[in-house]
Amino acid sequence: MREVLAQAAFQLFLERGFERTTVDDIVARAGVGRRSFFRYFPSKEDAVFPDHERCLAEMTEFLAAADDGDPVGAVSDAARIVLRMYAANPEFSVQRYRLTREVPGLRTYELSVVRRYEQTLAGHLRSRFGEDGDGALRAEVIAASVVAAHNNGLRLWLRSGGEGDPEVAVDHALALVREAWGRPAASAAPAAPAVTEVSAAPAVPLAVSGGGDGDGEVVVMVARKGTPMWRVVQQIEAAVGEN
Repeated sequence: MREVLAQAAFQLFLERGFERTTVDDIVARAGVGRRSFFRYFPSKEDAVFPDHERCLAEMTEFLAAADDGDPVGAVSDAARIVLRMYAANPEFSVQRYRLTREVPGLRTYELSVVRRYEQTLAGHLRSRFGEDGDGALRAEVIAASVVAAHNNGLRLWLRSGGEGDPEVAVDHALALVREAWGRPAASAAPAAPAVTEVSAAPAVPLAVSGGGDGDGEVVVMVARKGTPMWRVVQQIEAAVGEN
């Protein structure tokens, strides 16, 4: 029934537009009552993303059983669970991506879902690195990096119309994250690294990302206090792309 309702809702969103489709329209198309809809979905927005709750549960279960020896690798592999969910139904994923770009409310909802994935990854990393101080900071920064890398590769595939193998771009991006953050926390940083400042506006330090085994460049990400996480991720992606 959940799939029937989600399919009916999405068909109507494409035909009439998200704003002009009501819950009554959806249940009429699905041939059920309003109570059935709200048993599965709290809102219309939830019907656009029917698979994320299951994916979050699968990610949580995967991380609970993950090997402690490679926490960065574990959260990178956990992110691929989300990728496989999108890749399992390319047509739906591409249509949803386009719809989300057109409806600001859906974009906001999607960002809240992305944040939940990030918090799940960060929670796993804090259990390995520590709940306070640099351990907690390291966990938050790595989780944000994994999400940004995954989403960068995923969006490339979605913008292409779902052509080709989405894992290629995502694996490449996640490899950069593992190269940068796969070292032990106590490893020494390169001496006198070059620093690229993303923003010089009055702000508070948000994240510092060390380079890999290349030229030792460091990217310092700063943002005004209270900046939304989606904006921070967007700026990080822009900086990585420029470099």
